[in-house]
Formats: sequence, structure tokens, C-alpha cells
Amino acid sequence: MQRRPHMRAVLQALFVTFLWSTSWILIKLGLREIPPLTFAGLRYAIAFLVLLPGLWRRRDEVRAMARGHWFLLLALGLVFYVLTQGGQFLALSRLDAIPFSLVLSFTPLLVAEFGTVALREPPRRWQWVGICLALLGGAVYFSSAGRIAGGAIGFAFAGVTLAANAVSSLLGRYVNRERIASPWAVTTISMGVGAACLLGAGLGTQPLPALTAQGWGIVLWLAVVNTALAFTLWNHTLRFLSATESSVVNNTMLIQIAVLAWLFLGERVGAVGIAGLLAAGVGTILVQLRRRPPP
Repeated sequence: MQRRPHMRAVLQALFVTFLWSTSWILIKLGLREIPPLTFAGLRYAIAFLVLLPGLWRRRDEVRAMARGHWFLLLALGLVFYVLTQGGQFLALSRLDAIPFSLVLSFTPLLVAEFGTVALREPPRRWQWVGICLALLGGAVYFSSAGRIAGGAIGFAFAGVTLAANAVSSLLGRYVNRERIASPWAVTTISMGVGAACLLGAGLGTQPLPALTAQGWGIVLWLAVVNTALAFTLWNHTLRFLSATESSVVNNTMLIQIAVLAWLFLGERVGAVGIAGLLAAGVGTILVQLRRRPPP
């Protein structure tokens, strides 16, 4: 009987990663008429409004939070949403989806390196093998891809997004490990902070143009389904899946994005490039494999 909830959680997690993979395609389409920062601000502001009633029901918990906890959630909102998500929209405005997803898949490598110092968790032998395999896969892909549109600016945005994603992973791990608030409160408050900053910066520098029905449809779908629903469903799956299982499922996005970008954006990958993507995916999975801590 215990296998059924676990299998259901695996299927739900795969469904969430599929939604998140489609986000990359929808963002690329939406960027044709919406400026990047304004686009990101609209997405997370609407998602914040969808989640806000649930936060109101937890208002006693919010009132009881210490000042230091508010500071941590403020920092998480700035790093995870303003830098990571804002950087993602800016990078996708310059780069194709496949090379950017490959760059972002190296996040576990940085987390492993940062974790050696910040969390005192040095990589084990097979994790070093994974790091080398992932780097080799990335090198194979980019060597076979030829000239990639977007240039230095696009990869600069990708590098900022990669670093911010690694830092937000460590900060998010610390916030949830210390259990300073419920997952709903952590998500909603940090998202509200990030959405306010993104929308303010976007409207201040990139005014919102007159959107078509398709543009508004993309924004609303990303906000309600791929953010509010997907984040909530993902948190639910974490009640049944280990960190390793979740990370392996999440890593399937690299291949999902490649397939979706090929189908809907016309981004082509040769056989050598596919081999590089697979090697990078397997390598990042190895990096995330850790022994269970002693009880």
C-alpha cells in the first residue's frame, strides 16, 4: 500500500517538471511582445495574488515570525526571484532554450562546491566523477553546436542566473531546514518580495506594451498553472520523495526542454549534441547522489 502514494508522487513530480519545461517555450514566445523584466514581474505578481488567500489563513503563523526570519525570506525573494528568475527571462531573451538549459543544469555542480564550504559537505568520489562527466558533456554539446545566437551578453545573463540559482538553492535549503515557516508561507512571502521588485524594475525601465490575447494568455497560464499550481504540487511531492529522487526527476527537464524546443521553437540538436546533453544530465544526477545521513 505504501508504494502507491510513492508512485503517485513520482508521477506528479514528473508532471510538474513537464509544466516547468513548457515554461521555457512559453517564455520564448511571450518575449516576442513582452519585455523580459516586466514579463517576469507580471508572472510572479499574479501567482503571488493567487497564493495570498492561503497566506491569510496562516496569518497567526506570519505574525509569530521573528525579525531575523523576515530578513531571510527577504534575501530569498531577492536572490531566487529577482536574480534567478529575472536573469532567466533576460537570458532567454538573448539565448536559445537548449543551450541556456544546459548552462543552468550545472547548478548542482556549484551547489556541491559551495556546500563544501558553507554546509561542510565535500563531494564524494562518485560526485567528482559526475562533475567531470557533466563538464565533459557541456563541452561536447557546445563544441558541436557551432556559433550560438545571443553572444557574450546572453551568456553573461546565463552566468548570473546560474550563480544566483546555486546561492538560492543553498539559502532555500537553510530556510527549510531551520523550518522558520511553513512551505506555503516561505513561497508566498519570498515570491511577493521578488514580484514587487521585478515588476517595479520592469515597469520603470520596460513599460508594458499593449498585449494581445495570446500574450495575456501566456502570462496567466505561467502564473496560475506553471507557478502557483506547480509550486504547490511540487511541495506536496516532497512529502513522499527523498531529496535524491526529487533531484533526479527535476533533472529530466534538460531533455524535456530539448525536445520541446525542437518541436515548437525549431531548435535543432545533432547526434553529438544529444550525447553531450545526456552526459551532462547523467553527471548532474551523480553529483546529487549522497548517502543518507546517520539517524
